[in-house]
Amino acid sequence: MPSELPARNLVVIPTYDEIDNLEHVVARTLAVHPSLDVLVVDDNSPDGTGRLADVLAQRSGRVHVLHRAGKQGLGAAYLAGFGWALDRDYDTVAELDADGSHQPEQLTRLFAALPGADLVLGSRWVRGGGVENWPKRREVLSRGGNWYTRRALRLPLRDATGGFRVFRSDALRALDLGDVSSHGYCFQVDLARRAVRSGMAVVEVPIDFREREHGVSKMSGSIVREALWRVTVWGVQDRMRPAAPPGRHRLPERQRR
Repeated sequence: MPSELPARNLVVIPTYDEIDNLEHVVARTLAVHPSLDVLVVDDNSPDGTGRLADVLAQRSGRVHVLHRAGKQGLGAAYLAGFGWALDRDYDTVAELDADGSHQPEQLTRLFAALPGADLVLGSRWVRGGGVENWPKRREVLSRGGNWYTRRALRLPLRDATGGFRVFRSDALRALDLGDVSSHGYCFQVDLARRAVRSGMAVVEVPIDFREREHGVSKMSGSIVREALWRVTVWGVQDRMRPAAPPGRHRLPERQRR
């Protein structure tokens, strides 16, 4: 972890039926650095994940829980978490999946790239990144989706769909989150494109993505269709508007050599 980390940093972990993964992921996250707090945003998980989150919060003052009435989508969960963080004046807000696919220890890579950046993306598809235990069809879907996103939205990002990232809180405040309506995984694309269109500095760093070992993936055909449809609509809308100032995108030093 870089020596000059912002004072107050929050890692938002949305959950729905992640009781087999949550405790381990939270413990690993807290162990990364003492400045990291965790907010579990639970959508009333039927398996008791929310109750487990409450137990973890009782054990540690660095763990917090936001209970929501029901399953309303990944994007809505993150927006609720962002609002919670901004109301409490955290300096940075990170996204992390609860299923173990993101390695909390690699938060150090993201924070190391934060100086000079507004948003740091953990990328599977830059040199040094990758996936483990994925069937070929999932890799083809992810690579193809990111290729289409780059072309349709003219984004300079290799992995706009990933959900392992760190925002500066000032950047989140500057983005117009009030009209974000995407709820599935295209939420990640939406925020990345808003950051680029706003002229923010976006950095991609390599991460190792691992397929979950416990529980069931939330990926579905409807989520993929929503993402494709929204990216297509956004691409058409962008071409009908005046050109936006380009964002500042860079790769880590070893990617440019």
